[in-house]
Amino acid sequence: MSLLLERILAVGLATSVAAQPAASPDRDYYVLVASEAVDKIAVVRFGPGGITTERETYIGLALTEQMGPHGIAVAPDKTSYFVTTAHGTPNGHLRRFDAVTDRYLGRVELGSFPATVAVSPDGYYVYVANFNLWGAARPSSVSVVAAAELAEIARIETCVMPHGSRFTRDGRKHYSTCMMDDLLVEIDTHRLEVSRHLALEAGKEEGRPGPPDPTRLPARHHRAGHADEPPRPGEGSCQPTWAEPVPDGTRVWVACSKSSELVEVDAATWTVTRRIRAGPGIYNLGLTNAGDRVLATNRRDQSISVFDPATGRELARIPTTHPVVSGVAVSDDDRYAFVTAEGKAGAHPQPGTLDVIDLRRLTWVAGIELGPQAGGVDFWKSVPARSP
Repeated sequence: MSLLLERILAVGLATSVAAQPAASPDRDYYVLVASEAVDKIAVVRFGPGGITTERETYIGLALTEQMGPHGIAVAPDKTSYFVTTAHGTPNGHLRRFDAVTDRYLGRVELGSFPATVAVSPDGYYVYVANFNLWGAARPSSVSVVAAAELAEIARIETCVMPHGSRFTRDGRKHYSTCMMDDLLVEIDTHRLEVSRHLALEAGKEEGRPGPPDPTRLPARHHRAGHADEPPRPGEGSCQPTWAEPVPDGTRVWVACSKSSELVEVDAATWTVTRRIRAGPGIYNLGLTNAGDRVLATNRRDQSISVFDPATGRELARIPTTHPVVSGVAVSDDDRYAFVTAEGKAGAHPQPGTLDVIDLRRLTWVAGIELGPQAGGVDFWKSVPARSP
């Protein structure tokens, strides 16, 4: 059976399952999505009445200059959200908005191409990975911002092309990766410094205390590359794009996009304990709040995978509506996953999409088109359902 036929049948099956009453939610779920190519933030509602765009907000300053909203994160109290605008001269910004009205609340300038963003569990700090996509291949940083004041209080140097930004639930540790250096980086959030780093390439794993030494980094970090590219013959690079600590902080899951592996790291011993074959171009990760499912978007496969972390088994690989799959967020009750896809660029770019995955039935249940390059996504809230 051809891959195209398999995909058509899989999407058809998902659509037929979605039509069954058992798949209908009993609440309204609200999700925020950033569409980078059109400078828009969308609030999407999914509930018994289907999926709709509640509102879209243009956050750009001028139609002739793209700001590129990339990462988005809702504050723990749900009253505001933060957006990284990656394009700037020379640097990008972190912006804050009111979650109810989308009113602009201020900004702070960060490093080159600020990308992935996370708010600390207590809501006091925002950590942003300065991806430095357009600059020279040199070590970049993670910015630490005081949330209320919108003031950068630290810029912690890590390594080349940092990506992913996630805290442990107690807020004591922060994890990110460096795509071009094959590293997982841990930051001590009390000391505001890199506490240790771990080389991730298979057969060359090595954990060390403190920040990476640029003189020890692999020579390949001087060569440009991206997670959209498949590995070249003989290339063993991991090219990590995401790090996700488990709820109790004992392990960290890492997406090795180039080698298409889901990697488990023991946080106590700081060693790689498992390498699990994943979908082509595994990109961003998500965890259910209970920690019993690992979700992985597959950038080169137009799909999302669901893994059982206990066994490492891939429970399902579910096709998405459009290609260039990007982010994933999970509802507060672990019922649904919300997945963004950027769509293909070009003279006639595809729209971005938000797909909804039922995590009980492991099927696609809904999708909606948004602005091109829909990437950053975060779950906002769920409330008792209202009429459509």
